[in-house]
Amino acid sequence: MTAPARTDDALAIGVDIGGTKIAAGVVDDEGRIVVRTRRDTPAEDPTKVQDTIVDAVRELLSTHSAVAIGLGAAGFVDEKRSTVMFAPNLAWRDEQLREALEQRLGLPVVVENDANAAAWAEVRFGAARGEDYVVTLTIGTGIGGGIVLGGELVRGRFGLAAEVGHLNIVPDGRRCGCGLQGCWEQYGSGRALLQEAQEQASVSPSMARELLRLAGGEAQYITGYMVTQAAQAGDVVALGCFDELGKWLGRGLAQLAAILDPAVFVIGGGVCQAGDLLRVPVETTFRKHLTGRGHRPTAEVRIAQFGADAGIVGAADLAHRR
Repeated sequence: MTAPARTDDALAIGVDIGGTKIAAGVVDDEGRIVVRTRRDTPAEDPTKVQDTIVDAVRELLSTHSAVAIGLGAAGFVDEKRSTVMFAPNLAWRDEQLREALEQRLGLPVVVENDANAAAWAEVRFGAARGEDYVVTLTIGTGIGGGIVLGGELVRGRFGLAAEVGHLNIVPDGRRCGCGLQGCWEQYGSGRALLQEAQEQASVSPSMARELLRLAGGEAQYITGYMVTQAAQAGDVVALGCFDELGKWLGRGLAQLAAILDPAVFVIGGGVCQAGDLLRVPVETTFRKHLTGRGHRPTAEVRIAQFGADAGIVGAADLAHRR
């Protein structure tokens, strides 16, 4: 028997707005991306960013109808899920995005922090499906966070909850782009992994043969993806870099567990391509630093399933459930 065709009310559009690209897709109510498109982000001009979003969404609407649009933006989104108060990579300041896009596109719009959207995708359809108490980390240039407690996203009174990358983990430590020092993301992010790899390859080239081979012999040309490739090939320096990253992340998870007591931690973002090369040292350090270890249930540490699609899927589903 042939299954009935999906109706239009099962579809929503998700848009993931980053500093370099805008990715959008039509998503069904099972979290599947039906069709997608992508644009470069004109990050220096807020008006052009909005125009680019509209252009991408209209392209999708030309072939598929949808009931709502969800936007995931890297920045501070107010509690009404309407205004982007601050987006460091997009030059948005108090940008009333929902109202403007609803007028231009004629559909309901929900604006959400991109890490919240990614977390929601993993809880609804991904690595934490079926769990109601979840903390998700998006490891990229910084550390984004998403918190789901009792099956609901925790946004806080002003919409700014879960900015976990700015936990002060090293007093008076490395300077952070937020203006403070010692933030977690200065030690546990993809950027920190890359900096460590470049430094170690420079001082110990004989131990980083595979890493340097991938980079053409020059440490400054090492990329995050190369670190993962080299670690998978057994490069000693690359493996050590993931161990170091895992230690910093594990310490932070132990602090979050003491406050939030989730059942599952999900690690997403670009570095999650390393799989157990990252998950194992994170979990080992997390268990070592967990308060009351041995006398309490311990959260699982899982790798995200959606990868780069998490923002699209989560934003679309949040819009669909608006």
